[in-house]
Amino acid sequence: MQIRELGRDKAGEALRVSALGLGCMGMSEFYAGQDDAESIATIHAAIEAGVNFFDTADMYGVGKNEELLGRAIAGRRAGLMIATKFGNMRSPEGGFLGINGRPDYVRACAEASLKRLNIEVIDLYYQHRVDPNVPIEETVGAMAELVAQGKVRHLGLSEASAATIRRAHKVHPISALQTEYSLWSRDVEQEILPTLRELGIGLVPYSPLGRGFLTGAFSNAADLPENDYRRNSPRFAPENFAHNRALVAVIEGIAAAHRCTAAQVALAWVLAQGQDIAPIPGTKRRKYLAQNIAAAGVALTAGDLAALNAAFPPGAAAGTRYPAAGMAALNR
Repeated sequence: MQIRELGRDKAGEALRVSALGLGCMGMSEFYAGQDDAESIATIHAAIEAGVNFFDTADMYGVGKNEELLGRAIAGRRAGLMIATKFGNMRSPEGGFLGINGRPDYVRACAEASLKRLNIEVIDLYYQHRVDPNVPIEETVGAMAELVAQGKVRHLGLSEASAATIRRAHKVHPISALQTEYSLWSRDVEQEILPTLRELGIGLVPYSPLGRGFLTGAFSNAADLPENDYRRNSPRFAPENFAHNRALVAVIEGIAAAHRCTAAQVALAWVLAQGQDIAPIPGTKRRKYLAQNIAAAGVALTAGDLAALNAAFPPGAAAGTRYPAAGMAALNR
């Protein structure tokens, strides 16, 4: 597994992660079919395959996902880069209570995450969403205190604007920005990615497979399980589905030429966008993990990349990334 360098900390040490990480969210919530035993086996298989970058958040399963990852990495911690996030408040029952970036909340969340993960230091600590009511300088200042205390190694932001990233980076070096980035979510290329490269910050794309849509696994919205949150996703909505499904046919054609899967082509495209990019496709099953890892060996030609870029210009997908409430939480 290739290792890529994202941003650097205050001492100049680079955050070195596997080219492909593993997003653990779906192991505990949002997608149907949770199976803790299979999820832990998937994490173990990822480690054995050379994946060292694991992504979770305190809101996933209301803490249960951090606990699951903590159990999975027990006795296997050495060399792993564990990333988690704070900022999205939820009730014990799972209700969404808004965004919180207050310093006291940052400190409390970090302590709780360390306990659930059963680790002594968080390798990469993200603010999950930017709190519009708290200056970013205050939030990142509290995060910097955690670094000084040895509880966090690197700082990150998620779904932050270029202006917010610049302000945060002046307080303490930001090593990574996590945001949605894939063939059908390319708005980051306009302003955010150039800003990251100017400042030496790495990009960690989540949903690089378009929440599974770009794999070609779905022929219509009814294919989704009843309790799957993607049933509320505008891009999976019946009025947008046919348009978006037609786009995937281009990926499938290139996959056929390479004798690989559409998912592998979609991931290979993200990987080809720069050595400072480390996507975190999520899966809770070993068979899909193996397929995703194999994407690192798919060498797209210049013609392939040109065809994909032509078929998926920014804005190609029908429907927004999230429903209205989710879009409102993005710091753009």
